[in-house]
Amino acid sequence: MSKIMLAEDDPTMLSLLRTLLKLEGFETVTLNEQEDIVDAIYRETPDALLLDVHLTQGNGLDFLRQMRADSRLDRLVVVMASGMNLKDECLSAGANVFLLKPFMPDALIDAIRSSLEARSLS
Repeated sequence: MSKIMLAEDDPTMLSLLRTLLKLEGFETVTLNEQEDIVDAIYRETPDALLLDVHLTQGNGLDFLRQMRADSRLDRLVVVMASGMNLKDECLSAGANVFLLKPFMPDALIDAIRSSLEARSLS
């Protein structure tokens, strides 16, 4: 079972994501608002991170750049999401996939599964 970390600060969206991912057979862990994303990743060792661009604790793009600069996290699958079309910025910063909110549940599941599969083949 793949473990997905959710870095999302909207409680409703977080609840929906947890339910959806659980139904699809994923284990989920959520990020505490006061917790550093990188520290949480080291502790939880998720297979993928669903990262919102706009978070209470900072900008998801900044966190992504920090992760990609760390050789221990360079293979972590990162799916970024935002209500603004920041696809080019997210992909150039190192995201595996960008999803524009609101997205369909199938789009998220397909993005996670295909990214995890691609990582395992490389």
